[in-house]
Amino acid sequence: MKYLAAYLLLTAGGKANPSAEDVKGLLSSVGVEAEAERVSALIAALKDKSVAELIAEGQEKLASVPTGGAAVAAGGAAAGGAAAADAPAEEEKEEEKEESDDDMGFGLFD
Repeated sequence: MKYLAAYLLLTAGGKANPSAEDVKGLLSSVGVEAEAERVSALIAALKDKSVAELIAEGQEKLASVPTGGAAVAAGGAAAGGAAAADAPAEEEKEEEKEESDDDMGFGLFD
């Protein structure tokens, strides 16, 4: 990740196609030792690709990752009718707790 972050930082700084030496130089400037093999592999993988292309590819890959949120949302919607009636009572209890904790006998800047 640090190699990719350094590469992206260099491109954000105006370097269209950072070299392996650019990435190594940036990492060494902040005290990180760069592994030549990993930097070379990164540069080879990103050769002739723009940052916009890389982000688009990443979004496509993330879109195919199952998050499990749909099943939870469907189950929550079925039970939502019963929970909706209890929600106002719970909110009132929470508000009471917050009010009692406000004044503890001292102020932050006293």
